[in-house]
Amino acid sequence: MQVGGSAPAPSRLSLYLDLIRWSRPAGTYLLLWPTLAALWLAADGFPGWHLLAVFALGTFLMRSAGCAVNDVADRDFDRHVKRTAERPVTSGRLSVRRALLAGAVLALVAFGLVLTTNPLTIGMSFAALAVAIVYPFTKRFFSMPQAVLGVAFSFGIPMAFAAVQGRVPAAAWWLLLGNLFWVLAYDTEYAMVDRDDDLRIGIQTSAITLGRFDVAGVMAFYLAALALWTWIGWRAGLGGWAMAGVAVAAAQVAWHFALIRRRTREGCFRAFRINHWVGFSVFVGVVIDLALG
Repeated sequence: MQVGGSAPAPSRLSLYLDLIRWSRPAGTYLLLWPTLAALWLAADGFPGWHLLAVFALGTFLMRSAGCAVNDVADRDFDRHVKRTAERPVTSGRLSVRRALLAGAVLALVAFGLVLTTNPLTIGMSFAALAVAIVYPFTKRFFSMPQAVLGVAFSFGIPMAFAAVQGRVPAAAWWLLLGNLFWVLAYDTEYAMVDRDDDLRIGIQTSAITLGRFDVAGVMAFYLAALALWTWIGWRAGLGGWAMAGVAVAAAQVAWHFALIRRRTREGCFRAFRINHWVGFSVFVGVVIDLALG
């Protein structure tokens, strides 16, 4: 029976689901689409069900593990930000030990998937994990921590090439760079939402570093990403469908400018939340082009 009309305490399962952002899958999609696009490019078409399952499930698991580590690292900061104050670890409803254990289990399951690939991919997974763990702490001393996040969110690209080809060609690293610029764009939009709180509690973000040039910086990052994607597609011999995918992504970028140019929290947060459609457009263009080409 509820006492005094208070809401029932959340179940342990609901706390873990909240920890890994189960109800907010946009972050997983931001990781997934560029990784799958790289997988298709590396295989010159459908990569097979095995690798598709490894990278799709691995992306979900590692994003979830990253959320657990991030919430533990940021718990003392998050309690001062209205949007994040009720996260399970920050609010004290889930202990640090349990959150870290959950993250470790998720990472181990993801590693189990990687073990079914090849030695090069397995070796690269350790570097990917290290960057993911380091990222949350860079907000304390690095003026552009979004660049570190960009590396973490892009490491699935060279791993996809390694899994398919047993090597990592130059094109994979160029793709990583293009994706890094995309991450800089959308995570700066995200940082613009919390800029006032971040200034007050003293953490570093790209939105603070860019200052009044934040909108211009976001658009420059987008343009760099689009330019690199176009160049890489051309070098890979992709045709009209792939370029159409990039064009659809560019149209969305123009819309995002309209959303963020007044720097409202609502507009910036909306631009961030729908950003995965930019990556999805590029991915679909690549898949169709390779299927028909």
